[in-house]
Amino acid sequence: MAAARACLVALVVALTFLFLEGRPTAARKMSAGNLVQRRREVRSLLRRLNKPPVASIQSPDGDIIDCVHISEQPAFDHPLLKNHTIQMCPSYNPKGMQHHSNITPHLITQTWHQNGKCPEHTIPIRRTKEEHVLRASSVRRFGTKMPRSIPLVNPINDTNTPNILRGHQYAAASARYDKCYGSKGTFNMWKPVIARANDFSLTQLWITAGSYNGNNLNTIEVGWQVRPQRETLNPPS
Repeated sequence: MAAARACLVALVVALTFLFLEGRPTAARKMSAGNLVQRRREVRSLLRRLNKPPVASIQSPDGDIIDCVHISEQPAFDHPLLKNHTIQMCPSYNPKGMQHHSNITPHLITQTWHQNGKCPEHTIPIRRTKEEHVLRASSVRRFGTKMPRSIPLVNPINDTNTPNILRGHQYAAASARYDKCYGSKGTFNMWKPVIARANDFSLTQLWITAGSYNGNNLNTIEVGWQVRPQRETLNPPS
């Protein structure tokens, strides 16, 4: 009887051991499966983002610049821009613009220019790498903006403040033009303290059209941001 009881206890212990050992194995298999699926999604996204280049330039800072034909640029993936005719030169010059000037133009250079420049009729696009996408909290959120439903940390009581600006602490300078032919700016880089997980720091140059209060706001934005909720790393991106 004692031998049977000892055998039963040993069997229960063995089954428990197998059960406990089996759970991490199953978890590892599930984790590996998720990783494979994530990698597959990343590669699919990269195929959509990175257009076939006419030429590629290796930048000293590690980036790869693809020279993409102007008609193949990602902007034309938008349904409203299908079969869009590109106007290479303006049909008229803005008022006050002179064809000839004695002022020496200030050339704007970038790091990758040290190793070459893109040929005519192409545009430079930094190649998106797998590591860039994997920094995002999810593949679906890569390159997207935060929704407008941002928690109001310090709500602005002014009822005239557009919803898109509420909950933000910001400083801005703006100018209004009937027509805008270009813009440039110099940004100072800082490393502010992020107090909460959904806080973010952003410095940008915007060219806007439409209304902040309506649904017809169009923007062209360039700049840097630190957003831990979207990025697994904190360096500006």
